[in-house]
Amino acid sequence: MDTKKSKPNKKQQKKADNAAKQVTEKIEDLQVGESGDDVSAEFYGVYPMHQSQSKDGPTYTTASELFDKTLVDKEICIRGRLHRSRAKGKLCFIVLRSMQHLIQCVLSTGEKVSKSMLKFAGNISKESIVDVYGVVKSTPVPVEGCNPADIELHVTKMFVISAAATVLPFQIEDAMRPGSDDTLSKVGQDTRLDHRYVDLRTPANQAIYRVEHGVVHLFMEYLDKHGFTMIHTPKMIGGASEGGANVFKFKYFDVDACLAQSPQLYKQMAIAADFGRVYTIGGVFRAEDSNTHRHLTEFVGLDIEMAFNTHYHEVVDVIADMLVNMFKGLQRDYADAIETVGKQFPVEPFKFIEPTLKLEFCEGIRMLREAGWDVGEFDDLSTPAEKFLGKLIKEKYDTDFFILDKFPLAIRPFYTMPDPSNKNTSNSYDFFMRGEEIMSGAQRVHEPEFLTERAKAHNIDVATIKSYIDSFRFGCPPHAGGGIGMERVTMLFLGLDNIRKTSMFPRDPKRLAP
Repeated sequence: MDTKKSKPNKKQQKKADNAAKQVTEKIEDLQVGESGDDVSAEFYGVYPMHQSQSKDGPTYTTASELFDKTLVDKEICIRGRLHRSRAKGKLCFIVLRSMQHLIQCVLSTGEKVSKSMLKFAGNISKESIVDVYGVVKSTPVPVEGCNPADIELHVTKMFVISAAATVLPFQIEDAMRPGSDDTLSKVGQDTRLDHRYVDLRTPANQAIYRVEHGVVHLFMEYLDKHGFTMIHTPKMIGGASEGGANVFKFKYFDVDACLAQSPQLYKQMAIAADFGRVYTIGGVFRAEDSNTHRHLTEFVGLDIEMAFNTHYHEVVDVIADMLVNMFKGLQRDYADAIETVGKQFPVEPFKFIEPTLKLEFCEGIRMLREAGWDVGEFDDLSTPAEKFLGKLIKEKYDTDFFILDKFPLAIRPFYTMPDPSNKNTSNSYDFFMRGEEIMSGAQRVHEPEFLTERAKAHNIDVATIKSYIDSFRFGCPPHAGGGIGMERVTMLFLGLDNIRKTSMFPRDPKRLAP
């Protein structure tokens, strides 16, 4: 998608506003309560614009509360979006959508429901926000496509809170169809992302971001319980934090600056300042022209740094235990959301074993070579090679989650500690889910002179990281850590095919809006 096309279009916005106004006027025209011959006149209509006119109002029931069987035969009020409606004779069936839930509502003409009220309900535009009052009833057979499926709401009153334009950028039901964007759903990825505020309304998207919330919540919960302190680091810095050229540069008053590729340097400074164990959550920026299924130019980093006593595997084991705890927590506490995602994007459940499988990089190379791959002993793995290795490991060990240790030194950042027994390798590691890397980490160099030497070897201007190097001149414990991509963890745990499905408003080389 061309970035220019994603800028706000005033003409389109004005057209949409006018359409919404016309819808409201159309619905209001259907209300015939003024004539005095409508028995339902006070039970339906269009509310005036909500300006918090009063603190009085009904007690609202949430969709999730409808799973409580004690509500059967009781009258409730619920607010949601009109997902679809179908009038048939003296009946009107409405499906109300509230977050990831779909509830069937039924209007039947009778003593309190007039033909005018039925016509009014049947002409409300899709996606309008409505208040529905009704009696909860059990259904003899499950209502197909609804959740909960064993109840329906027999409507007694219905009011429009906010009318939606009749012309939508795409139909929500099309966006909900099972399959990938390019097959059965009929709604392309760019169309979805251009109108993300509509796309995010689908039950699957609602569930994806609840799972993603769980990723962050469980990450924090575990680390808080294990002695970590949350810190916040700068996103505007004076030099590259990873040693590469792929940084977003800008003018900071009269000096050159860039957006942080990582909070790495500041996490280490916190260790040098005797915090011992720290983590941070925040935006990470990579100026890489990578238009792939798993790369973004801005993503949320879940970063960890930890001092250790004897061996960097102390840190590796804590991170592995944290992630296993996260996976268990997601399966335990977010099962409904995972199931909702699976209905639109079917995939095999994520599998892991305990203790976490840990292989050295050279073992991974050996497995690939035995399978016929031509891979170098000291070269980084390509994405296809990583995914194939993940397949081999799944077949052999029955796990989607594993660690590769002892990566070649030449392919790691300047602050990576070399292996003491092999000059070509390093004390570094990557964590993988479904054959794709979700975290890269290492023991860090904590001796200032050696760190300076390593920075120069990576063509880094040491003047731009002087404060970082100086932080180790007054003593610093050995330490290690890593950075995890929040969106990538969510994508791979759920088995989704594109990271843009787990980035609420993604930024990539071709997208800067909405």
